[in-house]
Amino acid sequence: MSYIILRLFKCAKAPHTPWRSQRPSLQFIGCRALHVDSPPSVPEVTTSYVHGTSSRSLLSQTIGQTLQNTAERWPDHEAVVFLQDGIRKTFAQFQQDVDQAAAGLLALGLKRGDRLGMWGPNIYEWILVQFATAKAGILLVSVNPAYQLQELEFALRKVQCKAIVCPTKFKTQNYCDMLRQLCPEVETATPGGLKSARLPDLRMVIVTDSRQTGMFHMDDVMQAADSHHRQELDSLQKKLSFDDPINILFTSGTTGSPKGTTLSHHNLVNNAYFIGMRIGYAWRPQVRACVPVPLYHCFGSVVGALNMAQHGITLVFPSTAYDGRANLEAIQKERCTIFYGTPTMYIDMLGQPELNKYDLSSLEAENSPLTFLGYPLDNLEKKTKTVGCIMNHTEAKVVDPSTGQIVPLGTSGELMIRGYCVMQEYWNDPDKTLECISKDRWYKTGDIARLDKYGYCRIEGRIKDMIIRGGENMYPAEIEQFLHTYPKVHDVQMVGVRDERMGEELCACIKLKEGQDCTAEEIKAYCKGQIAHFKIPRYVTFVQDYPLTISGKVQKHKLRAEMEKSLGV
Repeated sequence: MSYIILRLFKCAKAPHTPWRSQRPSLQFIGCRALHVDSPPSVPEVTTSYVHGTSSRSLLSQTIGQTLQNTAERWPDHEAVVFLQDGIRKTFAQFQQDVDQAAAGLLALGLKRGDRLGMWGPNIYEWILVQFATAKAGILLVSVNPAYQLQELEFALRKVQCKAIVCPTKFKTQNYCDMLRQLCPEVETATPGGLKSARLPDLRMVIVTDSRQTGMFHMDDVMQAADSHHRQELDSLQKKLSFDDPINILFTSGTTGSPKGTTLSHHNLVNNAYFIGMRIGYAWRPQVRACVPVPLYHCFGSVVGALNMAQHGITLVFPSTAYDGRANLEAIQKERCTIFYGTPTMYIDMLGQPELNKYDLSSLEAENSPLTFLGYPLDNLEKKTKTVGCIMNHTEAKVVDPSTGQIVPLGTSGELMIRGYCVMQEYWNDPDKTLECISKDRWYKTGDIARLDKYGYCRIEGRIKDMIIRGGENMYPAEIEQFLHTYPKVHDVQMVGVRDERMGEELCACIKLKEGQDCTAEEIKAYCKGQIAHFKIPRYVTFVQDYPLTISGKVQKHKLRAEMEKSLGV
């Protein structure tokens, strides 16, 4: 489960008189307009339960219908820009490519309900395949581009992928070589006729760049369909249901083997719709979103790609892999108004040595992954200290993890979610599904949170990240936030390391600002008298980098292992 924090740099510029945007049906006056969601002003919440009421109904569309509607409404508006590859597509052009690719996949023998893996970085073919599979009723399996051989085999076998799309290689990842190791039969197979002993369901590999023996090329997909297949695609649209599963995203697998989160059109379309409405995409003129987050993650594919299809915004992809400098260049060159990023990405960009030379004045907002989201009109404290309010048509409650009972308002506990956004299941894994989704459809997030009387939610940490020192429960986020106030600290991550007497001890892993020197004693002295003595870290280490996932999240389990090794505990 993920959340959005909306931090507004400035109010969207607006003249003193009403004016019309690119969306001709909307008029603007100042910073308020038709369809602006307003933050709560009355303290009506009395218990740790909130329900996102709404004057807008849930949508009953498929992803294909959503894109079609937007392409008909704004055909000449720019849909996607891939700067590194020099690709620009209007909505009309993108829709044409999607229809051609969808019909091509049917022509190659894929059918509604089949699973197709997409494995690679942020390239045009990724987002093209995302919408093409949705239109053809094929489940897109979002494969982490950093997967190695064993992880790839597990994922493809778990969901019985019939096809996989990937570039030949990217950076140190040689995708086709790994596939040849798993499926040596591809060397003698005809494209589409693969029969593999290790991956018995896999029938075809589709490469996006150079042609390879036994594999289709993306050009083959785009040229495969004839009028019969296009008619088949059109007829299929009447049979697809918004309740059909359409996307499988794998969990990180930090607590075991990755699980395949199964999502429907209904999950995805409505989440994108209400995200956009809360952010203000219905009234912001000419929204151009800079998207450095990976498409394989829900942040890129839902908050990014599906918001593009739903609200007609333009997505600008600065680079195929994360590059802080490329982000700044993209914002300046493309006049981006929104930036999608994780906290680590923001910190990295703010630390770029030539930050001041870039013109970032076009930016209006940024957000990071969704069940809670802030309002553009929130005050600074709400934007920086909370994850906002519950989304429309969604319920949340905070419970005691040991009893499942709702805790008093303002008390910390585990956050649970219920609503259209909750996944259908973990693919082919009923036991794991039952572990995290109750019989009455409450999803256990694993997040420690608390609600205030206005319904704003504060995330205080993860249950699995909780550090228990001598019987005291401590959440890293609280101490990290405090240490961020020290002027020399650029970033900090707290982990618990083994201790024979206390069970765990606090270890602060600090990245200093450029040109700064600091000692452990200096940090501890800053803490004394400002936070409880048991929250002062016993160990303070200074690091250059943190182990990160491909989506930019700190891998605390790896960081903990590194610290225990270096400290000899």
